[in-house]
Amino acid sequence: MKHIRDLFSLDKKIAVVTGGAGKYGAGIVEGLAEASATVIIASRDEKNRRAKAEELARRGLKVKSAALDLADEKSIMKLRDTIISDYGKIDILVNNAVGRFGGTNEREIWEQSMRVNAVGLNICTTVFLEQMISQKSGNIINIASMYGMVGQNPRMYPGTGLESSSTGDYFFHRAGIINYTRYLAARFAEHNIRVNCISPGGLLAGQPEAFLKRYNERVPLSRMANTDDIKGAVVYLASDASAYVTGHNLVVDGGWTIW
Repeated sequence: MKHIRDLFSLDKKIAVVTGGAGKYGAGIVEGLAEASATVIIASRDEKNRRAKAEELARRGLKVKSAALDLADEKSIMKLRDTIISDYGKIDILVNNAVGRFGGTNEREIWEQSMRVNAVGLNICTTVFLEQMISQKSGNIINIASMYGMVGQNPRMYPGTGLESSSTGDYFFHRAGIINYTRYLAARFAEHNIRVNCISPGGLLAGQPEAFLKRYNERVPLSRMANTDDIKGAVVYLASDASAYVTGHNLVVDGGWTIW
């Protein structure tokens, strides 16, 4: 029987976080590193990923940065090969990156979005799964959203300075990730690979006060998420504390979806 501290420890684990320089990604990277994993921030945003890696490294945490473009299969392959060359294994993949696309042509928005958020996600997962299968172990955590479970309420936005989504692509691919998680978990369990999902609610990030008031009134816990909320969830699913959990969608939304 392991001590509870050992169950949550990620010592000697190699973790990759896609989109690790973003608002959710930064918290995920920090949490995994604080649990003693070696973490690679994988992102197109060179400036922010390097800055975050350097900030955490100054605290004595094991964090590196690497380039990744989910729209480019060669970029994904290069990242995988570099990590194997440097560390010899990949224990944890957090599929956190999400592309947001603007414009007025809805069809073009959907095509761009699916290229990254569906096809790119699938390629990245498949490429890293190849290594996990060969080493007979692995852990994949997909970051979806509460909006993969429920529709957006357009009444939340008028008069707040924010607008509701004008296209449905985000809701489409966030919902798809949740069930894709179940598919992967069932298919690759025989290789000692676990696959789970986290569906977070909104993250506090300088939203207008009018929106925050309306949002908080809608949530049973009366607040938006903070980085500690996502850190705890991802470390749980990445660690042996959840060794008997696979195919699960962990909802971290303050209760938004329960009423």
